[in-house]
Amino acid sequence: MNALASHGHAASVYLGEEHELLRAQIRRFVDEEIKPHAAAWEQEGMVPRDVLRRMGELGFFGIRYPAEYGGSDLNTLATVVFAEELGRSTFSGVAITALVHTDMASVHLFNGGSQALKDRFMPDVVAGEKIVAVGVTEPGAGSDVKGIRTTARRDGDSYVLNGAKMFITNGVHANLYCIAAVTNPEARPSQRLSMLLVEKETSGFRVSRALDKHGWRSSDTAELLFEDCRVPAENLLGEEGQGFYAIMRNFQNERIVIGAMAMGEAQAAIEITLDWVTQRQAFGAPLWSKQAIRHRLAMLAAKVEAGRQLVYHSAWLVTQGIDATKEVSMVKAYCGELVNEVMYDCLQFHGGMGYMRESAIERMARDARVQSIGGGTTEVMLEEVAKRMR
Repeated sequence: MNALASHGHAASVYLGEEHELLRAQIRRFVDEEIKPHAAAWEQEGMVPRDVLRRMGELGFFGIRYPAEYGGSDLNTLATVVFAEELGRSTFSGVAITALVHTDMASVHLFNGGSQALKDRFMPDVVAGEKIVAVGVTEPGAGSDVKGIRTTARRDGDSYVLNGAKMFITNGVHANLYCIAAVTNPEARPSQRLSMLLVEKETSGFRVSRALDKHGWRSSDTAELLFEDCRVPAENLLGEEGQGFYAIMRNFQNERIVIGAMAMGEAQAAIEITLDWVTQRQAFGAPLWSKQAIRHRLAMLAAKVEAGRQLVYHSAWLVTQGIDATKEVSMVKAYCGELVNEVMYDCLQFHGGMGYMRESAIERMARDARVQSIGGGTTEVMLEEVAKRMR
């Protein structure tokens, strides 16, 4: 392999030519169809549906799905490239809109849905015609999945769903929702939950409110309400009582994706800041002439490269069928904290301009804050690592 891959990335033993071709395609799309328009989407609070359909048309929503549904049937490393490049866009609200659809929500339909459900919905999911959200978090249950209180009571050929979901990405405008609910309250906690597919138009389901967020402002986020919402029993995803395990399995994928996205964001922030400090004059010389700034940016670059390699290695372990729970938890903890460290210093080096809404780094700093929270807080992730150290 060449010492350097194309597009400014050092070559990786984990990535092949197909990954670099995918990277080039995504980067071109980001430069041409996201960056020129996404500031307006921040104001609108959503990514336009025609943009998501275009992403589907280009194959970005089918990276991990089989050809029968219009996908490419690639592996976790391809998803990492997708997430990293979307992170580099500097518009993380756009990135998370796409990544929740592809790697956090629709996976429940693909992994657990009946053949009939998959045949009915997956082609539109891959094409970007139907956008998917996942409902796990509730007002009283976040990382503590066993604390979910939404219920789904079996009644004939239906489940009757009651409860609320909170902080649901894509929640306002999604077409399909993969919802975690208690189907057997008498079972032990790990066997109480099931996953159900709910269509937007289902009676008894409504978006109770759109949420106004600190960051990720081009991503629509909602609180969802289910009031005697009757869902066909055929919409059960996987076996009844196995929802907890499905959520835990996909958390691994979700955390790799968030780590890759965070490292893309961090790399973009360093590049933007390097451009700024080499041009910005202070005390008769560019800021880059100050050793403290050069060394701090150099150390951040080293940490980001370490984080990227940890992401790649963890994704590779998954492709080999090796349990990577410890490594993936490290990814989520390390990358979620590191992206915030990078944003703090990069905003600092921008001075007053870094505090202005017109500055990309200001938006990126707001967007990064949730990276140590969503998908598993740093504290929960470190506990997962600690349990596997002995």
